[in-house]
Amino acid sequence: PSSSFCPSPSCSRSKSHFFFIALPALFKQELQNTEAEEGGTATLRCELTKPKAPVEWRKGDVTLYPGLKYEMKQQGCAAELVIYDLELEDS
Repeated sequence: PSSSFCPSPSCSRSKSHFFFIALPALFKQELQNTEAEEGGTATLRCELTKPKAPVEWRKGDVTLYPGLKYEMKQQGCAAELVIYDLELEDS
């Protein structure tokens, strides 16, 4: 019979299977309400439990991308969204 694990280093029929389940990144510090004036700049910040976790910034169902209007920054567990040239629709 074949074995899924053989502790002997000379065993040529050994097979090892490893499964890793990544824990999700959670918010350590959630977004706070920010006030800014029309035409100005606003910075939204959050802190995650995992460094360099992928962050997707969204406004409703719309994913935001870097460009003239939005700048995304991430360092370690901290993520920021900078919104330039604020308009009423940005609220």
